[in-house]
Amino acid sequence: MEGYRLMEDSEINEGSTLTAERNKQGFVNSDEHRKFDESSPYEILQNNKVSIENIISEMISIKREGKSKSHLPELVTQMFLHFINLRQVNRSILIEEERVKMESERAKALVDFTTLQLHNLMYEKSHYVKGIKACKDFKSKYPHIELVPEDQFFCEAPQDTKDSILSNDIAHNLMLKRLTFELFQRKELCKRHEKLEQKKKILLETIANRKKFLSSLPSHLKSLKKASLPVQNQLGVLHSKKLKQHHSAELLPPALYVIYSQLLAQKEAFGQPIDLEIIGNLKDAQTFSCNQAHKDTGIPTNVDSSKSEDDAPDEEEDEQRRRKRPRRVQGKESVDQAGVLLVHPLKVTLHVYDDEASDSMSSKLITLKFVYLVNLNVVCVGTEESNDGSENDILCNLFPNDTGLELPHQSAKLVVGDVMVFDSQRTSRPYKWAQHLAGIDFLPEVSPLLLTGRETSDDGEAVRGEDVISGLSLYRQQNRVQTFLQRIRSRRKAQSALL
Repeated sequence: MEGYRLMEDSEINEGSTLTAERNKQGFVNSDEHRKFDESSPYEILQNNKVSIENIISEMISIKREGKSKSHLPELVTQMFLHFINLRQVNRSILIEEERVKMESERAKALVDFTTLQLHNLMYEKSHYVKGIKACKDFKSKYPHIELVPEDQFFCEAPQDTKDSILSNDIAHNLMLKRLTFELFQRKELCKRHEKLEQKKKILLETIANRKKFLSSLPSHLKSLKKASLPVQNQLGVLHSKKLKQHHSAELLPPALYVIYSQLLAQKEAFGQPIDLEIIGNLKDAQTFSCNQAHKDTGIPTNVDSSKSEDDAPDEEEDEQRRRKRPRRVQGKESVDQAGVLLVHPLKVTLHVYDDEASDSMSSKLITLKFVYLVNLNVVCVGTEESNDGSENDILCNLFPNDTGLELPHQSAKLVVGDVMVFDSQRTSRPYKWAQHLAGIDFLPEVSPLLLTGRETSDDGEAVRGEDVISGLSLYRQQNRVQTFLQRIRSRRKAQSALL
């Protein structure tokens, strides 16, 4: 394009030179030149084109027809003049095009500047619209909180806030003052919140210190309890031992619990010189209590359920075999091996002291040990002083016809059978008065009225019947702890006097 423009410029220069020479030679008339200046470049270009075409056509017709060629130089000269005019017109057209381009560039720069301003304004407008939309769509953290009513504002707002003028519009001015009062209230609430947070922090520190103290309190109480034991022993106030015994009493079977509660009540109410102690394995007692609770509620243990499911057909076969075979008589060793005489893990020990001595600890008369046979529901009593059974003479026949060699009720006898379980070799025996003391009631094997009738049938044995009736009346009183303790003391004192 630039080469083309350079070529055109050279041609224009050449055309201008030829034009100047032509003007010098007087080839162009003033009328044609005036006409050339007044006409538009495109009209001049069109006219010259038509003239050149006419000249060429005329030259071709002369050549074809063979006419005289004397007019050809003149025609060539005219055609050259027209070519010069074409170059002049072309130059003027190019100059006009450059001028139009310059004006277009200036106009385009102005349009670009205006467009840039328009884009800036549109961007600023979109920014403001977005901000307005965000303000309208803003949701507060507490949407239910509104400005205070106008009546409350006029009553509670400071005077300088109410008198201030923030806008010329009355409604807008009132809204601005309400907003100012709202900001004042919120600042006050923020200050109050900071004070409450500080107070909360102090309270949390206090609570943490107290929790720390409470967590260390059991160890302090334990050490204090351990340190107070010598003082309790010296003053005779065994509070720690008493609490331990009460916790152990909760694991006792019902029969031993009744004995323990009655003896303890007798000691606390009447000041009996006795001492109670619960001995045994507490873990085994807890296990036994859990098993007994599951058994009472009907919830079988895993072992029992698996045994009952796996051994169901074997039990039916064993039952059929038992029907066919005669029942065997169990011996004492088989009874012990079968676990019939299973003893509860806990035992109640009773220390009986002389009620006439001033120092009860130095005048202990006898120590009794109460045990409970779980499968037989029987309470047995023995002494701890002797293991060969010689001390059982004190307990034997403590009440009439109560040697302790027989089981007290029929259900226990049916479980054991005809085996003689309790003899002189056993230190602990199931005395009837012990069953009554434990709250185990049962019916006698023979009616007392029937015995009374037989004994009064003979005239010579009337006195014996009266003795039996008096013995029965005393026997009915054997569940009284006071009577039982009196008989124990009196028999022990009598034995000591004989020795």
